[in-house]
Amino acid sequence: MIQRQEIPLLLTGFMATLSGVGLARFAYTALMPQMVHAGWFNGEQVAYLGAANLLGYLIGALAAAPLAERLGSVRMLVMCWVVVMLSFAACSLPQPMELFFVWRVMAGIAGAALMVLGPSVAMSATAPQRRAALGPLMFCGIGAGALLAATLVPMFAHASLSAVWWALTGLCALALWFGWRAARQIVPHTAKANNSAAPAEPHRPLWSAAVILLFFAYTCDAFGFVPHTVFWVDYLDRELLLGASYASMQWAFFGLGATLGPLCAAYCAARWGWRGATTGAYAIKAVAIGLPLVWGGFAGHAISGFVVGALSPGMAAIISGYLMQLIGPAQHKKMWGYATAAFALLQASAGYLMAFIYAQTGSYRSLFVLGFTALALGSALVVCIRFVRSNPGSNAGRSASS
Repeated sequence: MIQRQEIPLLLTGFMATLSGVGLARFAYTALMPQMVHAGWFNGEQVAYLGAANLLGYLIGALAAAPLAERLGSVRMLVMCWVVVMLSFAACSLPQPMELFFVWRVMAGIAGAALMVLGPSVAMSATAPQRRAALGPLMFCGIGAGALLAATLVPMFAHASLSAVWWALTGLCALALWFGWRAARQIVPHTAKANNSAAPAEPHRPLWSAAVILLFFAYTCDAFGFVPHTVFWVDYLDRELLLGASYASMQWAFFGLGATLGPLCAAYCAARWGWRGATTGAYAIKAVAIGLPLVWGGFAGHAISGFVVGALSPGMAAIISGYLMQLIGPAQHKKMWGYATAAFALLQASAGYLMAFIYAQTGSYRSLFVLGFTALALGSALVVCIRFVRSNPGSNAGRSASS
């Protein structure tokens, strides 16, 4: 049950994830085939423009914390909301690819900063005993944004492609309004929380073997889910010739999964522990990414999209919790920043590599093979954590086996 004083915390995190990834990134996935059909760009160009957002995400993940320290977290959040909104408005008219590339990079930079800072600002003001309940709800904004994009794109595309971009601009303006009003209310609580005395925690080594394996596994996830999060709609619409309506419906399944994923992740972590939840998530996601290669019907596409959607924000929630178990809350923020940067680097690299492969082959199918292989490798790395004993006498060593 959400308490009244927690509503600003929830809204801040929810609106940040909705705008930062749900709209700034996932809305473009639904738009890719529409842009080709409208003659704005060809298939190769929209693939590279999709990767441009991943490049921006890498830059934003690295710059978010230093800029927030200099400018203030709430001010940075508002600026990023505005940048995402303006990038949508700027994309509403046909223009050279180079200029469109710049706007997609800007959306990626601002989106990453929203993802890093929004939940962080909200969670720092949340009582420790309430973080497990509120945290997953904040990440549900990712799925809500994808679901809204899946609804708005076919609805406004009948009018024009520009109408879609303006609809997304208006949606981001609403997120800015509600997020800004909510974020202003939680600043005093954040200050109060920072001034309160915290109990000392035992020191745990940052770079144990278990943590390193978890880092590599997380980068495997960053590489492996790119086919679904960037190319899925275009693959269904143009390569399989299933049509824009079919592809939009399947993207809605992805959005529904992403909305429910963080809640499922929280339940699974409570039921089977962080290690069990992480191991299961990697194995299931690997199967879901490879599923379209062997089951091409409506049900196969729907299950694949739903599960990968659920385990996109869901995986972040699980890995974050597992990392906290391994190293403790005191060092979690620093290490989660490193993990986010590593994730963004592999994600951007995968985006450009896969765009290049598509440009050479003209087919997306090999990309799903790569995605399945990456998640299978990640599954093996997570299993190996159980057998790692970098320091058997330390808390980190015991946590790795739990």
